[in-house]
Amino acid sequence: MFVVSLTYTAPLSDVDALLDAHVAWLKQAYADGAFLASGRKVPREGGVILARGERAALEARLARDPFARGGVARYDIIEFVPGMTAAGLESLKEA
Repeated sequence: MFVVSLTYTAPLSDVDALLDAHVAWLKQAYADGAFLASGRKVPREGGVILARGERAALEARLARDPFARGGVARYDIIEFVPGMTAAGLESLKEA
């Protein structure tokens, strides 16, 4: 599993110009089962994505994000193995 931290590298006006395309890209990743959660950082300096799958596939997917293609965000990927979860999230644990 992965935590992806996006950091904006351009003014918010540039980010907002790509926001609709970014949301469409997110929706496709959810439909594909690759993303589990996502949202804005507070303050609005970027975002966070909780993802699953293979790292190479995630990196390829991130490269297709309109924010990446538009040069408005940097991505930091943290891989982790969930060993404990809150009730109801047990399916996230890996053996």
